[in-house]
Parts: sequence; C-alpha cells; structure tokens
Amino acid sequence: MRKLLFLAVILLLSCKQEKKYHDVVANEIPQDVSNAMADILKFQRELNKEYKDPETSPLYNKDRKNFETLDFFKPDTTLRVVAKFERTPDALPFLMATTTDRKSEEVVYGIAYFAIDGKDYQLEVYQSPSLTVQEKFREYLFLPFSDETNGNLSYTGGRYVDLSIPKGDTIVIDFNKAYNPYCAYNKKYSCPIVPKVNYLPIKINAGVMAFKKQ
Repeated sequence: MRKLLFLAVILLLSCKQEKKYHDVVANEIPQDVSNAMADILKFQRELNKEYKDPETSPLYNKDRKNFETLDFFKPDTTLRVVAKFERTPDALPFLMATTTDRKSEEVVYGIAYFAIDGKDYQLEVYQSPSLTVQEKFREYLFLPFSDETNGNLSYTGGRYVDLSIPKGDTIVIDFNKAYNPYCAYNKKYSCPIVPKVNYLPIKINAGVMAFKKQ
C-alpha cells in the first residue's frame, strides 16, 4: 500500500498526487464489527510504516528520527458509513486551490449522501482527469473534508479520504481512514485546499489527529 511511483521532483510538488500513487482501498465494508475494526487497525499500521520509512515518509528527518506512531482517534465503526452515491456525469473540470500557487485539476465525480447520529450530510467526491489515463488509478476518487475538530484535535486544513469508484449507487466512507495532507508535516508539499462545500458542521472524531512535532 502507498508505494511511490513518480519522480522525486514531482513528489516534492504535490502531496495529493503522492497519495494517489498508492493502492486504492476497495469499497467493501465488513459486516462484522470485529472485521471492520481489524481493517481500521491495518490502515493505521500501514500508515505508520509509510511514515517511518525514509523512502516514503513526508516527515522532516528530525521528526522521523524517533517516530513510532501517528496519533489516531479511537476507532469508531459508527463513522464507517454507507452513503448514497449520485454520479455527476455532466460536471466540468475545475481548478482546485492548493496551499501554493499550483492548481489541481479536478472534476466532481459524484455526491455522497449519508447520515451520522440521525442527521443528514453530503460531500462532493472528486476525480483527477490526469489520473484516469493510468490504468492503476482509473478507479481512484478523492474525498477532502473539514469538520469541527480542525485546528484543535485534527489538522487545521482538514483531512482526506481515499476512495474508489463503486459498482452500484452506494459508496463506503470510512472516516477512520481520514489522513492529513502531507503539508501538515512538511512545508515542501503543495496540498489541495478542502472546498468550503465539503465542510461538515460536526466533530468527526476518527482517523488521524493533529501532528505533534518533535
């Protein structure tokens, strides 16, 4: 999972592209809670492995030196939701702002509708046209979101979730697999800014927490 495939110079420019050059997690959702929990813990182990490895880590050397684990919210399987997924085939590509002058070309692939604690929410899910020419990433979808934990328990700029194109009209969003943009760890990266439309007015206490630098 998460094997870097592009030239190092490109990796220095775009944390979002870097995340895209990894194996995409399937949208299958384990029906058994214990299996769901095991899947979340596997995600955490693999992410820690990536961040500890100097070949794949976005961390500064000084932060990676004694790195053992990222801080994660306690796994919560209620934040592993099955959303109604409406595709938007007529959407036109647009340029998403990033933390630098670079713009990231995206298209709204679909909109996910779901409920948390009995309240309804929706998020736009994006696809990068430049990736669809590559067979390995033809199914990749990008979900950036912000919520009420940002700037306190989680990274100020919001977090990302990797998805893949579902076969039907539902899509699994596991917020326990929400991770920080690479620019949360290292200023050399250029990261897409979460669109205002993808703000959730609740606390998503799941996934990777704010990074405490050494």
